[in-house]
Amino acid sequence: MTPDGEILKEWNSSGFNPFYQDADTIVYLFQKEVFPLLDRIPTKIFFYGAGCVNPVASAPITDCLQQQFPDAHIEVESDLLAAARSLCQRKPGIACILGTGSNNCLYDGKRIIGNIGSLGFWMGDEGSGGYLGKELVINYLHKDLPPDLMTRFAERYPNVERLSILERAYKQPFPNRFFAEFTYFLNEFKTHSFIHALLKKAFTIFLEKYVLKHPNAKNYPVSFVGSVAWVFKDILEEVVTQKGLQLGSVLKSPMKGLIEFHRYSSIEKNS
Repeated sequence: MTPDGEILKEWNSSGFNPFYQDADTIVYLFQKEVFPLLDRIPTKIFFYGAGCVNPVASAPITDCLQQQFPDAHIEVESDLLAAARSLCQRKPGIACILGTGSNNCLYDGKRIIGNIGSLGFWMGDEGSGGYLGKELVINYLHKDLPPDLMTRFAERYPNVERLSILERAYKQPFPNRFFAEFTYFLNEFKTHSFIHALLKKAFTIFLEKYVLKHPNAKNYPVSFVGSVAWVFKDILEEVVTQKGLQLGSVLKSPMKGLIEFHRYSSIEKNS
């Protein structure tokens, strides 16, 4: 990115999470998917990622980047701070992530001052793609979907049965990503009364369990980033309004807002 915010190059890579991946795996993925695409040596690197909650947890990412670019200014922060900076910029607000996983924080315009942390896929992540997909699959396997949805689901996913799901859920990596794929089905049938109710319930649980527990939550705009928030924006807005909260912005990706945040920071430092 240039100082005026122009994007010179953009690409996608695998996700990096030091909570689930060891240092060797992270180094391998960086060397395979990121470093070869760089056509110049960066002087500043800002990395935001899930699992980068503190310097100790972030160490595999930081060490890898410092070894590759010893003279660069490197900052490694959480995906939650990325969400807050992208959504709120320099104004106070409640920032939420609703993507494959979910998270939330109270942001004072500079830093995160409150976080009611999710307990991850198996014990939390309410409202996320992983959670929604899991709820849909459970309803299907328990034969609790309405007959028309049972038929459509069986046609779309003929290999979904109890043993195959248990295998994916407990024996293979990243079950959250697997279950999040079922949000495509939820999106296709989101106007169906059963699916609409399932989505509303999940978003209501998220707001009650996390957002509404922040002090004076109703005094702040509540903003969301992530594919789930974006795809189901209309239903999310419905639930936010019903809970007496102020809906702020809803973004599919934090990137544009982050570029604006760092562009403005660069202008401030240079002025």
